[in-house]
Amino acid sequence: MEINTKNFGFINIEEEKIIHFTGGIIGFPELTDFSLIHDVEQEAGNSIQWLQSMQEPAFALTVVDPLLILPQYNPQIEDELLTPLGELNEDNMLVLITITVPSDITKMTVNLRGPIVINTDNKKACQVIAEGEGYAVKYPVYELLKARKAGE
Repeated sequence: MEINTKNFGFINIEEEKIIHFTGGIIGFPELTDFSLIHDVEQEAGNSIQWLQSMQEPAFALTVVDPLLILPQYNPQIEDELLTPLGELNEDNMLVLITITVPSDITKMTVNLRGPIVINTDNKKACQVIAEGEGYAVKYPVYELLKARKAGE
């Protein structure tokens, strides 16, 4: 399948790489099909990636593995919210968090409260809200990423 995206131009997405969100994503329930795109020079999962909508070419979420930001990240999620994804285990569960990059990149944040959970076996996904108040919706990351890039 070829789509014309705002950020990447024309790209080919293999049908088996399409991730289906049965309820859409928070704020965009009509957007249900996505594909993960990463920089070909970076290994998938070890860098910033984009969750590109298949229905709306201009819509892509910037995402990252939360463990790259907060190694102890372990939000509590109600089991019933994950039921539509099928059987999840350590080998087939991919968790991502969204990144917001405003014009002033020093104000860059990640959403630790609303992780995206993907079953990599069946390509079903959902975005959930973590229980409790332990994780921020706007967790500042600019200084953290800058320090890591500098090798600190």
